[in-house]
Amino acid sequence: MIGFKAAAAILREGIRSGAFPAATVEVGRADGVLWNDAFGRLTYDPESAPADGDTVFDLASLTKVIATTTLVMRAIDDRLLTLDDPLTSRLPEWRGADREMVTIRDALAHASGLPAWLPFFRDHTGRAEFEPAICRTPLEYIPRSQATYSDLGFILIGFILQDVRAGVNAGRLDPSTTLAGQFRKIATYITAHPLTFNPPRAWRDRTAPTEVDPWRGRLLVGEVHDENCWALGGAAGHAGVFGTARAVGAFARSVLRTIRGDQIVAEPATFREFIRSTAVPGSSRALGWDTMRPTSSCGTQLSPTAIGHTGFTGTSLWIDWERDLYVVLLTNRVHPTRENAGLKQIRPAFYDAVVIELSG
Repeated sequence: MIGFKAAAAILREGIRSGAFPAATVEVGRADGVLWNDAFGRLTYDPESAPADGDTVFDLASLTKVIATTTLVMRAIDDRLLTLDDPLTSRLPEWRGADREMVTIRDALAHASGLPAWLPFFRDHTGRAEFEPAICRTPLEYIPRSQATYSDLGFILIGFILQDVRAGVNAGRLDPSTTLAGQFRKIATYITAHPLTFNPPRAWRDRTAPTEVDPWRGRLLVGEVHDENCWALGGAAGHAGVFGTARAVGAFARSVLRTIRGDQIVAEPATFREFIRSTAVPGSSRALGWDTMRPTSSCGTQLSPTAIGHTGFTGTSLWIDWERDLYVVLLTNRVHPTRENAGLKQIRPAFYDAVVIELSG
């Protein structure tokens, strides 16, 4: 039986060095789990609860691939969207000669021209204020000329997803058509393990805390770390999903099975289109997903066609579909402060150690 001793040792050293207090991992293939383990405690307090397989993490930008990109695929399969729909046809405030060419494909590829991030949460609350503010934000570059990883583009995609399935019940928005409601249907189909926007209070005792947030004036536990997502009610296209390594692993197994031909996450042909690298100059991005590069967070050992993503809070998922392999690593590296960058060196070493051991 594979022990993954080197990979485990890297995570234990990460805890000793203060890179993160807690970590959970899952490694597997389409047909099952090879390794599931947990390390450390939920905080640096020696009296804190130990991390285990049921520990819930703020997945941060893993939301972009697990929820948002998946929902776009589903909407395309249901003929509600196309990748080449211009944003002008979906967002009334998206106007101007410099942005008329921008499509949903461009936003998914982080090539829309929008900046990476702006602190809209300081002055705006809810979609009614966020949408026009983002749509009127000056573009930083000519669309498709380069890629700049952008939360703002994914926030807009989240709004579009709500619109394409919008339903009204007794004069109120049908909860099942919201972004959170749409994702709930997929998540409960894929896994019985925790995977949701706006987790219930009952999960808090087993949720890894993130930052002591100076803006909100409190330690964040079960409350989304990303401030713009928080101002949007905890569910947005760029962030907000919480879950366990087991839940993310179940999603990864569904991806592997979809790529090989089973219709689970989306129609296989749709999914394969989304994981191809784009033609954007200098970009490693596919649609929603990132792809393997020697400088990627997944290290140097995965296949060139591997896909993955990271989350600001310390989370990551990489899927090497040529090897029939997925690797999930969840940490709360932002506890107690986001200034902790220790994970940056540890993460690629961990992924390399996993693949090397599997390769013998």
